[in-house]
Amino acid sequence: MKGHRHHTIVIKLGSSSIVHEKTHEPLLSILSLIVETAVKLIKDGHRVVIVSSGAIAVGLRRMNVEKRPKYLPRTQALAAVGQCQLMSLWASLFAHLQQPVAQILLTRNDIADRTQYLNAQNTFTELLTMGVIPIVNENDTLAVSEIRQLEKFGDNDTLSAITAAMVHADYLFLMTDVDCLYDKNPRTNPDAQAIDVVEDVASLEADVSSAGSALGTGGMSTKIVAARLATSAGVTTVITRSSSPGNIVNIVNYVQAERQAQLSKTPSLPATPGEEPSLSNSVSSLHIDSLAAPPLHTRFLPDPFPIRDRSFWLLHGLAAHGTLYIDAGAHRALASKAGLLPAGIVGVDGQFAQQEAVKLVVVDKRNPLTDWSSGAYESGANATGGGAPLDGSVGEVGRALVNYSAAEILRIKGMQSTEIGSVLGYADSEYVALRENISLTKREKGSRPGTPGPVVNA
Repeated sequence: MKGHRHHTIVIKLGSSSIVHEKTHEPLLSILSLIVETAVKLIKDGHRVVIVSSGAIAVGLRRMNVEKRPKYLPRTQALAAVGQCQLMSLWASLFAHLQQPVAQILLTRNDIADRTQYLNAQNTFTELLTMGVIPIVNENDTLAVSEIRQLEKFGDNDTLSAITAAMVHADYLFLMTDVDCLYDKNPRTNPDAQAIDVVEDVASLEADVSSAGSALGTGGMSTKIVAARLATSAGVTTVITRSSSPGNIVNIVNYVQAERQAQLSKTPSLPATPGEEPSLSNSVSSLHIDSLAAPPLHTRFLPDPFPIRDRSFWLLHGLAAHGTLYIDAGAHRALASKAGLLPAGIVGVDGQFAQQEAVKLVVVDKRNPLTDWSSGAYESGANATGGGAPLDGSVGEVGRALVNYSAAEILRIKGMQSTEIGSVLGYADSEYVALRENISLTKREKGSRPGTPGPVVNA
């Protein structure tokens, strides 16, 4: 549409959107519509990434297996068979419209390794620049924990959110078997109300009783997790019905016209970088009035102070191997861009080595009921020993890559940095964690989010 800037759009499809739940036959009608929609978006100047589940389900049909096996190696073998068939199907459908596609398979280990993360990010950038549609899937043949559902990748919902952050996407569409989120289960409650816009995922009150299909591992709750991750990276996230993929184009056009109309009402407000300001109030008003009401969907608004690049990777790309409990003063220092000193650490939980990720949890070390001298204690409700977290919040405040192991930090916690050498016999760093290796869940307010720039190897 004239006057609209071009977007990067990630479309996530679950197994139930790709194959029939019982017969495991490909849903060619839906897949064909997805292909047409993706190609239309490309022709409109947008960049498209597809995150596609379904390898195991397609493998079931190819090998004439009725149910998903419980034996892990058999499931991985079916995934290997199915991935070939699935990618061949996508390539065949897109070939009818002369649209090139590429396959990208990822695992949690790929994302956890910083070099591999950047390599994947740069590959995405080049493919999108070439006009290619990357088709992303979990590498189920290797990803043991993901198949067992022990990791956060719920039927690729979380993978789609991490992919959206990696490519600096503007939109993430989570395609499902319902139109949107409801405050109650619409199947059992006729008075259930649709939730159109969610400004803050943390305050969301919605029905998430949908548990996903027999073929996949996801459900509505995993989509909420994905929305939380994606919006924290500045990505507008949308839940809508997969059987009507044309909704994607209509929603993108409507939201863009809506934003232009909002800009026209506040001419003194500078546009975000890369966003063209509206030429006139009358043009924008007519523009949005001329559009039909958007299809039913739930839109999660992006965080105005997004976490991106290395900070996002630290928070969501790494698995925490333990926990450091820090005092409020240390938390304030971290928020002011200082590193983590041993003096601010009051406790350690877990076994971890140097350069492994840990959770950061704020506690009140002044609480007289807490015996901090023991150093290590149980996770969960007793982890704070009754101490009140900073600002009354509960849970972790960030992640860090540490310069010392758990055993070493236990010995130097609460001490001055000048004492590290005398206690350990060496001092690799005055900081337990450098500030560049720390990412807080609460962003410092700064510049407005804008159009992402090129990938930086940091």
